Parts: sequence; C-alpha cells; structure tokens
Amino acid sequence: MNKQRITPLREADITRSIAQEFYKQFDQLIESDVIIIGAGPSGLVCGRELAQAGFKVLIIEQNTHLGGGFWSGGYLMTKAAIASPAHEMLVKLGVHCTEVKPGMHIVEAGHACAKLIGAAYDAGVKVLNLTKVVDLIVRKENRVEGVVVNWAPVENMGHDLVHVDPIALESKIVVDATGHDAVALQYLNKRGLYKTVPGNGAMWVEKSEQLVLDNTGEVYPGVYVVGLSVAAVYGTPRMGPAFGAMLMSGQIGAELIKKKLGKS
Repeated sequence: MNKQRITPLREADITRSIAQEFYKQFDQLIESDVIIIGAGPSGLVCGRELAQAGFKVLIIEQNTHLGGGFWSGGYLMTKAAIASPAHEMLVKLGVHCTEVKPGMHIVEAGHACAKLIGAAYDAGVKVLNLTKVVDLIVRKENRVEGVVVNWAPVENMGHDLVHVDPIALESKIVVDATGHDAVALQYLNKRGLYKTVPGNGAMWVEKSEQLVLDNTGEVYPGVYVVGLSVAAVYGTPRMGPAFGAMLMSGQIGAELIKKKLGKS
C-alpha cells in the first residue's frame, strides 16, 4: 500500500485563515432575524426549523459545547426519555428510539444530541459559543431588539479582575432557551420591565411536559420562551431527564415566530 501523505500546513497560514474566516462570518452575525439564547435541545430545534424556513438564525451558547443537559441524560446514565410523538423528530434524524412503554421511548443521549446539533448546522444556523448574554437591547416602546454579549471567560472572571466592554447583536426576535435560568426575562425583570421570574416548580413530569407546550410563546414584545425556560417563567413543574416537551416546544416556538415574521 502506498504511504499516504497529508498536505503540509504553515502555522501562520492556519492562524490567518481561522481569523479571516471567523471575522468574515462574524460580520454577518451582527444583525439576524432571530437570536436564540441557549443551544440545548429546544434552542437547536427552534433554530433548525427557522433556518429551514429561510430565516437568518444565530444561536448564542455560553459553554464550549452545544446541547445543554441533553448530553448526559439522567443521573450520568447517558439515556434520555422521549414521550410520543416527540420521538418522531429524532427518528427522522436517524436516531434509534426504543419504545420501553406505550408512548415512552429511550434514546442514547449523546447520539440524539449530536444529531440535533448537526441538523441545526445543516439547516444554516450560525453559532457563537463561549459567548454570554449580559443584557438586552430594548427600544421602540419597550420592545426587545437584540442582545448584549461578551466572552464568557471574561464575564466569569468577574469585573473586579478584568473589565472588557460587551458588544451588541441585533435581531427582530430573541428566543430564551436558557432553561432553568430564563436569562432574558431575568434581565427584563432587573430593568423593571417584567415581573419576577418564579423559576421551576417541583418535579411532576405528567404535568410539566404538557404545560411547557401550552405556554410556549411570546412573553414580552420581541421575546419568546421555549423549553425549560417556559417552566421557569410560569413557575410550572420541572421534568428532569424527559426531553420530549423540549423538542416539541422548540418546534412550536418556531412556528409562532414564522407567523410573527410573515412566513407561516
């Protein structure tokens, strides 16, 4: 067998190419149709649906990885529960779903998560990771029209150690998919523009998943909530390692936003 050879690369060319391609793309991310805060399952599904409909979508994630808590499943056992009919979304992406009880499916969490991430990128979603939302752009009769962001490592160090001014990214719609934190609504509350966010109630899966679907939608002009953020905003029960409602909530949120922006 002939010895295979890889193309030799210069270090300077690598650095230059990474920087040039990143900032070329970054210039296009300064204004989007929809900014989604949080790259968990609900944010990924919402982003994919909107991008497939032709919208310019940016997902902002403060961690290095995408997928939120979906990767680890329940209690580090790498399995996650998906209620019908949400599993159909995963089946279409090539995820094996094992029906263990009528209407209840178990998936390999990492595989399902990877497929959701790949599907979002394939649809055209753009992502900024290691990026933290630190405030919102609010104008035009108290309407949210974007987010204020900074490098997550800088923000996590604290302003007593290092202070770097954040930047603004504009959009027509902001989607809060940050789970328990409901970050966007917390910032609105801090500004006196929204009521106190109660946070999730105690676990009650039978109630929680349906209430997430029922309450998904616009909660403030220009701000939509999907996934576990819905439960945090409305104070409804949490659901633990059951991810069906998170997937379906992302889909519902996308449909509502399409109608809002004129592409149903």
